[in-house]
Amino acid sequence: MNKNSVIGIILIIGILVGWSIWMTPSKEEIARQREYQDSIYRANRERYIQDSIRFVEAQKAAEQQTVAQMSNGEVSDAVMRDKYGVFATTATGEEKIYTIENDVLKLTLTSKGAFVKTMELKDYKTWDSLELIGFDENTTKFNMSFFASNRNINTIDLYFTPYLNNYPYDGDGNIVVKDQPVSLTFRAFADDLTNQLNPNQYIEFTYTLTKDEYMVDFDVKTVNMKNVIASNTNFVTLDWYADILKQEKAVDRYNGSNVYYKFLSDDVESLSGDRGGEKDGEKDLRANLKWLSFKQRFFSYAIIAKDYFSSAVIGMKTEPRQQNPRYLKTMYATVDVPFDAFQETNDLPMQFYFGPNSLKIMDKYDLDLDKQIPLGGKLVGWINRYIVVNVFNWLGSYGWNYGIVILVLTVIIKLALMPFAFKSYQSTAKMRVLKPEIDEINAKYPDEKDNMKKQQAIMDLYKKAGASPTAGCLPMLLQLPILWAIFRFFPSSIELRQQPFLWADDLSTYDSILDLGFNIPFYGDHVSLFTLLMTVTTILYTYINNKQMAATNQQGMKGMKVMMYVMPIMFLGLFNSYSAGLSYYYMLVNIITFLQMYLFRVFLDDDKLRKKIELAKQKPVKKSGFQKRLEELQKQQQQMQRRK
Repeated sequence: MNKNSVIGIILIIGILVGWSIWMTPSKEEIARQREYQDSIYRANRERYIQDSIRFVEAQKAAEQQTVAQMSNGEVSDAVMRDKYGVFATTATGEEKIYTIENDVLKLTLTSKGAFVKTMELKDYKTWDSLELIGFDENTTKFNMSFFASNRNINTIDLYFTPYLNNYPYDGDGNIVVKDQPVSLTFRAFADDLTNQLNPNQYIEFTYTLTKDEYMVDFDVKTVNMKNVIASNTNFVTLDWYADILKQEKAVDRYNGSNVYYKFLSDDVESLSGDRGGEKDGEKDLRANLKWLSFKQRFFSYAIIAKDYFSSAVIGMKTEPRQQNPRYLKTMYATVDVPFDAFQETNDLPMQFYFGPNSLKIMDKYDLDLDKQIPLGGKLVGWINRYIVVNVFNWLGSYGWNYGIVILVLTVIIKLALMPFAFKSYQSTAKMRVLKPEIDEINAKYPDEKDNMKKQQAIMDLYKKAGASPTAGCLPMLLQLPILWAIFRFFPSSIELRQQPFLWADDLSTYDSILDLGFNIPFYGDHVSLFTLLMTVTTILYTYINNKQMAATNQQGMKGMKVMMYVMPIMFLGLFNSYSAGLSYYYMLVNIITFLQMYLFRVFLDDDKLRKKIELAKQKPVKKSGFQKRLEELQKQQQQMQRRK
C-alpha cells in the first residue's frame, strides 16, 4: 500500500468520524427533543383526562337518575342505553363464578368484569396452615377502560359470556387442566341499539393455563370495534387493584412487600427504591414497561406485556381493613396499553405470573422476574446467584432435612475459606512470636525523635521474619462479601419456608422457645434460641481471639476489643425476629471456627514457627522500594538534625 492510499484511508476515516461527531445531537438538543416528546405525551394525556372528566360528569348525572329509578324498582332501557351505549345489553345480567386450575394454580374468575377474583397457590400454605390465597376477593378489581360513543366504558361493569377452548361453555364452572393447555375466554358483545347482540363485535379476555405452569397467558382482543371505540384512542387503560394478604408469621425488613417493575430495556426497580419495601408511596412511570409486579416476601403477582406498556402509575398504601384480619398491603397499578383505534381488530397479548419468588422457577421465563429476590445487589448478588444457590439446591436435591443442608453448606464454605483463615491466623501467630523482639526495639528507642529509627528497625525485623502486621487484614476482607451474601441469601430463600429443624418449625422465620407476652424495645416479644446460641458462641469466639491478640499487645486495640463484645449483643436484637436458618448458620460458623483454630495450633505451634522465623532471618533479604525510600528519608532526617 503506497503513501497516497494510506493518506486517503486516513482522510476517509477522519471524514466519517467528523461527520458522526457533527451529526450527534448535543445534550441540549437531546433535552429539547425529550421535552418535546414529553409535551406531546402531556398534551395527549391532558386531553384524555379532560375528556374523561367531561364524560364522567355526564355519567354521574345519569347515574344519579339511575339510582333514583333503581329505588323505584326498575331501570329503564333508555337509562341503560344512555349510560352504556352499544354495551347496554351486556351491562345487565347475572354474575357467575368459574374456577380453572392446573397442578400448581387455582384461579377463580367472575363473569362480571372477566377478571381473577382469587388466586390460590396449591403447593403452598400460609404460616398457620391455611390455603395460600394471594389477594382478597372482596376488594380485588381489574378493569379495562376506554371511550365508546362518547361514553367511558369500564369492563368491570359488563357481563361476559364464557367460552372454553373457543366453544360456548355452560358447564358447572369447575375446569381442571390436564395434559393440554386450556383456554377460558370471556366475551362482552356490543349490540345493534335494539338489544340484539352482535356476535361479530366484542371485547375478549382469554386466560390460558398449562398443566404445571405459574405463568398464565392473558390475551385482550377487540374485534370489529373500529366504529365503536373513539377514533382518537391510542391506548386503553388497565386498572389493577388488590389487597395483598399476609402469608408469613413475621415481616422481613430487608425483603418486604413492594411493587417492582422493569422498563423495556433497563434493569428491575422497585417503588420504594431500597429493595426493602414496606414504604407507602406512588410513582408515575413515563417510559415503556415490560412488566410490573405486586411482590410479597416469598410470592409475586405480576402482569407482563408481550410487547410493552406505554406508561403506568403504581402505588402501595396501608389502610385499615377490619373485615379481613389477614390484610397486609394495598397495591395498585394503572397501566396504559398501546391501542390502534383505526384497526378492526386489536390483539393485546399479556401474561400473568402468580407464583413463588424462586430463582429456579423465575429464571426459566427469562424476564428478570428473579431480580425481585434480594440476593445482595450487584456487589455480592453474583455469589448467591451462581454459587450459593446452585450448591444449596444441589444439596437439597438429596432429600435431606434443610438443617443438615445448611450444616453441609457451612462446612463447604468454611473449607473454601480455610486458606484465607489460615493466612490470617499465621500472621497473628508471627506477630505473637515476634513480640519480645518488638518490645526490645521499643525499649531501645524510647524518645519520640527516634521514631523513624524505631520504625525502620521494626520494618527490618518484619522483613527478615517474613511477617506483616497487615497480612491478616486482606484474608478477612476477602471473606466479607461471602458473609454479606449469606446474610441476604437465607432470609430470601423460599426453600427454607416452613422447613422444620430441631425446635424450629420454620427456618425462614424466627424460632420462639418462649413468648414473653410483652415487647422489649429493640428485642421483641419472644426468645429465639438459635439467636441466643449464635450470640453466646460469638462472644466466646471473641474472648478467645482477644486472648491471642493480647499477646501481641497492639496499641489502640482496647476500644476495638470493647466493640467486638458489644456487636454480638446488638445482633441479638437484630436477629431475634429474623430467619432461624441464618442464626443457625452463624452459630455453625463459630463452632467450625473453633475447630479450625485448634487445628491451626496443632500444625502451627509457636516453637516451630519461631524456628522458621530464625531460619528466615539468616537468609539475605532484598530491600523493597518502600524500604529504600524509608531509609533515604531517615538519612535526610539525620542530616537535618546534624545541621541544627
